Amino acid sequence: MLRTREADVFEGSRSRLEAIAYRLLGSAGDAEDAVQETYLRWQAADREYVQTPEAWLTKVLTNLCLNQLTSARARRETYVGQWLPEPLLAGDPMLGPADTVEQRESVSIAMLTLMERLTANERAVYVLREAFGYPHHEIADLLDITESHCQQVYRRAKQHLAVERARIEVDETSARRIVAEFLAAAVSGRTDELVRLLTDDAAIIGDGGAYFPTLNRPLVGAERIALFVRLAIKPAGAKWDLLGGKPTPFAAIVNGRPALVLVAADRIVGMVVLEVTADGIAAVHGHVNPDKLAHADRRWATCTPGAPLPELW
Repeated sequence: MLRTREADVFEGSRSRLEAIAYRLLGSAGDAEDAVQETYLRWQAADREYVQTPEAWLTKVLTNLCLNQLTSARARRETYVGQWLPEPLLAGDPMLGPADTVEQRESVSIAMLTLMERLTANERAVYVLREAFGYPHHEIADLLDITESHCQQVYRRAKQHLAVERARIEVDETSARRIVAEFLAAAVSGRTDELVRLLTDDAAIIGDGGAYFPTLNRPLVGAERIALFVRLAIKPAGAKWDLLGGKPTPFAAIVNGRPALVLVAADRIVGMVVLEVTADGIAAVHGHVNPDKLAHADRRWATCTPGAPLPELW
C-alpha cells in the first residue's frame, strides 16, 4: 500500500515534470528519460528526509536536466546540419501550462531555439519563473543559489531572450488559413507570392539530422527564402520517395504556432512550423528528422486531424 501511495504521488507530478524537462531540454525523448530517472530516484529515496515531495521531485529533475544539457550541447556540436527543438502538437501535456502569453511564448520553437544561447542556470531560472511561476526563493532553493543571485540570473535571461516583434495568437481556423496560404504560395512557382507573406529579414532553418540533407545554416531574407522554397518543392517527384511517398498536407498547431504537417504511409514525415508576427512570417522551421517526429507521430495516431489541405503538388 505504501509503495502504491508513493507511485500515486509521483504520477500526480508527472505531467508537470515532463513539461519542465521539455522546456529545459528541447527534446521530448530526453524529457521522458529525465522524468523516468527522477522516478527511479524517488523509489529509492528515504522518505524520512523528504518534507515536500513536489519540491524534492522538481529539484531532482532540474539537476538531472542541467547535467543533461551539458552533454546534449556537446552532442549538438557534432549534429549533422542544423538542430531544432523537437516539435509537439497542440494538446500534448508536455507543452505544459498555456494560460498566459509568456507561458505560450516560452514553448515556441523560436524561443526554445533562442534558449540554447543561455547558460544552464539561466535556462532553468527562466523556465521555472516564466513558464511555471515559481517564486525566486523557491527557484534559489532548487538550484542552491541565493535569492538575489536568482533574480540577477533571471534578468540576464530575459535580456538575452527579448523578443522584438509581437507574435500573433492563433486558433485552429486561423492556423489553417495561414498554412493554406503559405502552401499555395510555396508551390505557385512565383517567388513574389511567398515574399509577400514573409518579413524582409525572415529566416528558414531545416533540421533533417543525418537522414535528410537540409541547409547547413539559416537562410535569411524573404527573396532568398522564396527562391530556395520554389526550387526545393518543384519538381518534387523523386524527393517524395525519401519520405515514403507523396505526402498529404494538413494544417495544425505545433508549439503554439501554425504548422504544415506532411503525412505519408500513415505517419508524419515532415513539419513546417511558421513563426507569425504582425509584420508577416518571421521564421520557417522545417522538421524532417524522423527521430524527432516520433513523439508527435504517436500523438497524431490518437487524435482526429481536420480535413487535409488541397494537394497542390
